[in-house]
Amino acid sequence: MFDIALYEPEIAPNTGNIIRLCANTGAKLHLIEPLGFDLEEKKVRRAGLDYHDLALVTRHKSYEDFLNAMAGRRIFACTTKATGFHTDAVFKKGDILMFGPETRGLPASIIESLPAEQRLRIPMQKTSRSLNLSNAAAIIAYEAWRQLGFEGAV
Repeated sequence: MFDIALYEPEIAPNTGNIIRLCANTGAKLHLIEPLGFDLEEKKVRRAGLDYHDLALVTRHKSYEDFLNAMAGRRIFACTTKATGFHTDAVFKKGDILMFGPETRGLPASIIESLPAEQRLRIPMQKTSRSLNLSNAAAIIAYEAWRQLGFEGAV
């Protein structure tokens, strides 16, 4: 299976929705601190409903701690600042889909530290700025899961 990582997420309901997404796809969720909210917030619980107990969620104190824990695994930067589409990637078990904070996205230093083929974007109209974080995570996660044969699905 693949994992999803949220770098410094800011909006509780988006993280709650992504917890639900992870529970439904079998993906593990990594939250890279600092978080812009308390995980116990009512908004996180409401969005994740009863899925929080079904999802595997790991918190990392920093991006460096996250990198150390993920050593040897491919990380895909999911960003509006990439040229390659998410459908161009060939996903493998163990890959990580990383998304940045809602108001600013992933830092350029993180994006540029990854090979060009590991920088992905979702096609949008020229006049569009971005998609909602939980929607973008769902679009790319389901493409990755599709490529992995919907492992574990019923």
